[in-house]
Amino acid sequence: MIRLSARIAQHPLGSALLSALLGLGFVGLTRGATPAGTATPAAAGLGVSTDWPQFLGPTRNGVAGGPPLARAWPKDGPPVIWQRSVGQGFSGPAVAGGELILFHRLGDQETIECLDAATGKTAWTFHYPTGYQDDFGFDEGPRATPAIAAGKVYTFGAEGVLHCLDLATGKPLWGVDCRARFAAGKGFFGIACSPLVEGGAVLLNVGGAKGAGIVAFDKDSGKLLWQATEDAASYSSPTVATIDGQRYALFLTRAGLAGLDPAVGKVRFQFPWRSRMNASVNAATPLVVGDLIFISAAYQTGAAVLRVRHGALERVWSGDDILSDHYATSIYRDGFLYGYDARADVPPGCNLRCVELRTGKVRWSEDGFGAGTVLLAGDQLVVLRDAGELLLAPAIPTAFKPTARAQILGSGVRAYPALAAGRLFARSKDKLVCVELGAGHY
Repeated sequence: MIRLSARIAQHPLGSALLSALLGLGFVGLTRGATPAGTATPAAAGLGVSTDWPQFLGPTRNGVAGGPPLARAWPKDGPPVIWQRSVGQGFSGPAVAGGELILFHRLGDQETIECLDAATGKTAWTFHYPTGYQDDFGFDEGPRATPAIAAGKVYTFGAEGVLHCLDLATGKPLWGVDCRARFAAGKGFFGIACSPLVEGGAVLLNVGGAKGAGIVAFDKDSGKLLWQATEDAASYSSPTVATIDGQRYALFLTRAGLAGLDPAVGKVRFQFPWRSRMNASVNAATPLVVGDLIFISAAYQTGAAVLRVRHGALERVWSGDDILSDHYATSIYRDGFLYGYDARADVPPGCNLRCVELRTGKVRWSEDGFGAGTVLLAGDQLVVLRDAGELLLAPAIPTAFKPTARAQILGSGVRAYPALAAGRLFARSKDKLVCVELGAGHY
């Protein structure tokens, strides 16, 4: 393979503005071979529903499209298509049009890397300096998962630098240092909101001062479109939904749930939901089912189901002994929630549970199961434990009955995986692996 290297001498923001606002200094771009895929899913022959272009997948709720998955694996586990070493970070992979975006830290650089999703080979890289230091000695890489939309890549680094790159080439199109521009705080564990592209805007819980809690940027130019709320940033990423004929952007900020008009930033409702402990975080993404919104947090906060009625909220149920999500977002199927209850860092750890959405009744609980993530593919739960074990189980309310399990990674799996076209892309603290889960391949 012929590799070409180049240095970007000039950022779209201009070198003076880049130095003053972003503090990035040298910005590097390495261009490899032409990616196997193209900038658009249709041109690559990969339907949109089979991609995983953002945090929590195509519909931002942990539900995968694409072919059915196998219900059993070979004795040695699902076939490993490729694997490679990666740098620091809790950022999950995003996959669209046959290309995978990896956001990680290599040395003192936050690095955005485009890979051929079929082979794991690098197409291009873009990197910029970072000085992020974790106050608690945890991983010092980026936390937020990239978003891919309309031929562009959006990333939000641990120090609050938002970038927009061209998906085909890796060329930087615009960037904003949100901490500097909006006087946003560092938070306990750095900045972790995964960008949400809605219409012509990129939405983020920035947690800035003077009404810049939630901010929208023009997705093509980076121009500020609107800002709203005084809410500090949480570790939850937003979602969007149409409820009762109205479009909502839903943010679980550090203060609680906020529902906004994503076009203009008008706040339609707010619902306080946070622990009285200062050392607490909201981390799970709100989940919308019809006119119901499920929100959840640990730290003696708990879960709640809220109904949106005539633009206002009413509580259906709530409690701290049902499904208190620490950092992973629960998923929904046929009347039931599946997810993790309790804190991962407090013995005996998390419980994996099934809960009836409309009543809050716990239907089954695997106590002490440990932390991880859960996705839904068809009628199957795809469970990846933070110890690196992958499990498949039917999404049923009667019991947790795994049909397949395999160790695919080592310990330290905190990043959300991506499930695209029947393949799972998952990363630990030092490895990214692609495994085949599609039923038609073995």
